[in-house]
Amino acid sequence: MFKQLFDPTTWTYSYLIADEQSKEAAFIDPVNTHLQLYLDLLKEHGLTLKYSFETHVHADHITASGLLRQKTGAQTCVSKFGGAQLVDIEINDGDVFMLGDEKIKAIPTPGHTPGCTSFLWRDRLFSGDSLLIGGCGRTDFQGGDAGALYDAITQRLFTLPGDTLVYPGHDYQQRWISNIMQERTTNPRLANKTREQFIDIMNNLNLPRPRLIDEAVPANRYCGLDENERAIAIAQRETHPEYFCMMQSGTTGQDLVNAAKQHITEVTADTARQLLSEGNITLIDTREESEFGAGHIDNAILLPRGTIEFKINTLPELADKSKAVLIYCRTGGRSALAAQTLQTLGYTNVLSLASGFEGWK
Repeated sequence: MFKQLFDPTTWTYSYLIADEQSKEAAFIDPVNTHLQLYLDLLKEHGLTLKYSFETHVHADHITASGLLRQKTGAQTCVSKFGGAQLVDIEINDGDVFMLGDEKIKAIPTPGHTPGCTSFLWRDRLFSGDSLLIGGCGRTDFQGGDAGALYDAITQRLFTLPGDTLVYPGHDYQQRWISNIMQERTTNPRLANKTREQFIDIMNNLNLPRPRLIDEAVPANRYCGLDENERAIAIAQRETHPEYFCMMQSGTTGQDLVNAAKQHITEVTADTARQLLSEGNITLIDTREESEFGAGHIDNAILLPRGTIEFKINTLPELADKSKAVLIYCRTGGRSALAAQTLQTLGYTNVLSLASGFEGWK
């Protein structure tokens, strides 16, 4: 089973592949604004979503991968060079993913970004922003490299059989499909072009900055999740079984916060002031950088909730897991989840400021 889907707002193509016997399915490059459509398609055809693939960390739309994981339990898959966090599977060269008897092979095609990956299923290539119909992805931001893109397309994609169908990540002229032979012989950026000629073309495109880049890239580094959704995703990974059960039943972020508070110790602002005055306690601000910059408690260390598992080992202040740690956020919700995470990681003396920074003020 196969469906090509289109988002007219961002000119993005998304793809649904499924094995009709096992009913296992995968999406490639889903868009967050179409989440309900995807869920309806899965339900309509009785499919179980196994994977959500990203061809790269997008700058023009926000992915639905993280939300699909929360709704269906699907695994998010992004290149190990993509720079994304909260990923379930980091894709390596040649990885093969199975949907029943159907095989989807990962082909690294860096250049538009370092983590760009194309996917080959049967005679169909899903090329993301690497190879487009009559074009290719730009290489002037997000670590782009024109030479690497030329090599990836000419050495990895153009060596596929000529009748291999090409399904791109975007098209701005309402074209839906191409094939390798057509792109190899007529693509104006690549056909009969040397590597040096291609690099010169790419270096002189002078394209405008993507409209949604400041919103899309930060979100897509966390599988398209906002801050509260990231907290839910991290809670899913923790060892307490009630988190997983709650997520499968469609619980809210507040439900997760309430559950976390059953396992942690909260303190009032007055108690926090006393503990800080006595010293020998590490103060962690688990809000986002913009919130921290607008005002914070003196001597606090910024460690945003969504980055704890990835940055905790870089902080010497947290090397001793028996030392007291006081965590705060804006109102006490994120810090409760963060305190639960630290406890799961082996910290034995963790406190959460119940009223958050608002109560502290």
